[in-house]
Amino acid sequence: MRNQIEFEVSGDYALFTDPLMKLGGEKMTTQIPTYQALKGITESIYWKPSIIWIIDEVRVMHPIRMESKGVRPISLSGGNTLANYSYLRDVKYQVKAHFIFNEQRQDLKEDFNEHKHHNIAKRCVNAGGRRDIFLGTRECQGYVEPCEFGTNKGFYDDIDEMHFGVMVHGMNYPDETGKNQLETRLWRPVMEKGIVRFILPEDCPLVRPLHAMEPKSFKLGESVEPVDVLAQQLEVKE
Repeated sequence: MRNQIEFEVSGDYALFTDPLMKLGGEKMTTQIPTYQALKGITESIYWKPSIIWIIDEVRVMHPIRMESKGVRPISLSGGNTLANYSYLRDVKYQVKAHFIFNEQRQDLKEDFNEHKHHNIAKRCVNAGGRRDIFLGTRECQGYVEPCEFGTNKGFYDDIDEMHFGVMVHGMNYPDETGKNQLETRLWRPVMEKGIVRFILPEDCPLVRPLHAMEPKSFKLGESVEPVDVLAQQLEVKE
């Protein structure tokens, strides 16, 4: 597929928080990373407001194991409180993603340079990302390196199917949808031979509105660095 990158992301711990577990102040991870979590990781590798990353597939390489920890998060009333967080332990994923141009950002149309964005993205994968990589939360540091999707042995390669019920797919943000509304998407993922193939955001069967929100404004050359300038800085060859 055009504009595609493939990378492997790993870490000692991950916490892809189930939203239902946030209500009581304690957190429990989902068993697999959500589309939105992988999109956030990919955006940490390389992102501009003129492009939108689409996550195609994720391959779970290590067994799904959880570990609970006692933590002392900051309380809203001041001081610290006690809580249990349930993390994924020793995780590794292979990710396949591609980008499209954000048609809602016609003010950044001059930045729609497919070739340069793709070359910069591949260079950023080789460098381990432009920003720090986090696996769900800041205390879960992740590490990125390039890979060929499907290579090496995965723990679930011989298991036909695993179902995970209804899970969060991701969020619909105004600067990507054109609507002044923040929405959440739900779906029912199935892992086949260790691989979860994501449906497109617009194909999610369950969409729930959260609250009104307006898109953030950007200005090319001021708040957004043109891709031509960035390509020169990174010495990306045509």
